Amino acid sequence: MEHSDENIKFWMACETYKKIASRWSRIARAKKLYKIYIQPQSPREINIDNSTRENIIRNIQEPTQTCFEEAQKIVYMHMERDSYPRFLKSEMYQKLLKTIQSNNSCSRLKILN
Repeated sequence: MEHSDENIKFWMACETYKKIASRWSRIARAKKLYKIYIQPQSPREINIDNSTRENIIRNIQEPTQTCFEEAQKIVYMHMERDSYPRFLKSEMYQKLLKTIQSNNSCSRLKILN
């Protein structure tokens, strides 16, 4: 709802990226991750500092499994400190929580009867 889904998508893409064994596949995926999430004005640009961005630009020429690690840590921190706490307070989450609690209460009553 707050248009920060690029953070979780980037984080998940990095987890998948780390598992790539093939050098050629890793190079192709690194370039794709760069175009989508790192490149300035990219479709889903993540909020990272310039030095992290510059390190990635240098590293994607011969990408290792950890070349996005610093950016992934930054994105995780943004989610942990910003997006996730707001999600927990959101109306949507609160409604879901009430529904689950209500369903659990009903289930317990059925078991007791």
